[in-house]
Amino acid sequence: MILNYKDIDIYQDDQLVLGKVNFSVEEGEMVYLTGPVGSGKSSLLKTIYGELPVEGGKSDVLGFNMLRLKTKHQPALRRQMGIVFQDFQLMRDRSVARNLDFVLRSTGWKKKAEREKRIEEVLDMVKLSDKKDKFIYELSGGEQQRICIARALLNNPKVILADEPTGNLDSENGELILALLDEIRRQNNTAVILSTHNMQWPEYFPGTVYRCVDAQLVTDKNEE
Repeated sequence: MILNYKDIDIYQDDQLVLGKVNFSVEEGEMVYLTGPVGSGKSSLLKTIYGELPVEGGKSDVLGFNMLRLKTKHQPALRRQMGIVFQDFQLMRDRSVARNLDFVLRSTGWKKKAEREKRIEEVLDMVKLSDKKDKFIYELSGGEQQRICIARALLNNPKVILADEPTGNLDSENGELILALLDEIRRQNNTAVILSTHNMQWPEYFPGTVYRCVDAQLVTDKNEE
């Protein structure tokens, strides 16, 4: 098990967002977080990578006790994760390769040849090897999101956190992104935790569905 929350409370600006949360994720599992805007989906994701604290109960993420997580331990936790944002958060004044190289250098990859090899590998995974030298602004929205997924894969994460990854894409590109995440999950046994408003994704790519409703997290099960 890579994540296990028991009776956890999540607050945002002293307001209870989700209470008595019970939430667990296994290796290679596809997990959906659903619910209306402001229901706590993004807040829950932020607690997983230490951006937002948790209170009460018990909380374990990749071997880290999130109730006692210190700032100095956050980089070690996040190196085991890949994070995909709805608004991409790519550096538009740099090429694809330089965006990815920045992340590798920031996470301790010292040798240029090893960085270049890893960049080639992740771009091949998302089928964008031919875009390596393109600037971000030259890419379509769907291509930018695939670069975000490539960035998330750089450090061979045990889990990918995706916050509304299809929110800014049309349905065709959205389906391509979900298919790509599902393929990565299957090939690498990487867990994917994905927040979404689109309830057709669990039908197309089955997984465990959690709903954020009235400050509580409720689970449904969809068997593969």
